[in-house]
Amino acid sequence: MIVPRRVALRSLFALAVTAFTGGALGRITNRPPSGSPAENPRDPHAFDEMYGGRRIQGFSGPEGEPVALVDGRPLHLMRCADGGYVTPIDHYESCPTPLAAVRAVVDELGTARLSPLAAAHGVHTDPTGGSPRGVHA
Repeated sequence: MIVPRRVALRSLFALAVTAFTGGALGRITNRPPSGSPAENPRDPHAFDEMYGGRRIQGFSGPEGEPVALVDGRPLHLMRCADGGYVTPIDHYESCPTPLAAVRAVVDELGTARLSPLAAAHGVHTDPTGGSPRGVHA
């Protein structure tokens, strides 16, 4: 039986999408790899607490970078040159630890939900990237 080219291409595309999203979703998980992060006292980024009426969690990702969750939603943390962390919610305040950064996000959000875009890095609606000259400096 000869498989039409269109069916073969659709199958390959579906396989590629499944492989890519499976790998990407495996890195951004709604749970730490082994239960609560509080169960791993050797993890330098581990925390699991209620703060401001929200459950905040942190743990080390696969490459040792901190991973943070607010009510189960991923929050991107960026390392600063001063050793602190900033988030997409506030790019201007450097916090000394991932826990302090996540607490600052909860304080800033108030009762609002964390946007799914807070998990992505480099997602901007402004094509200039916010630069006053209209280009990235």
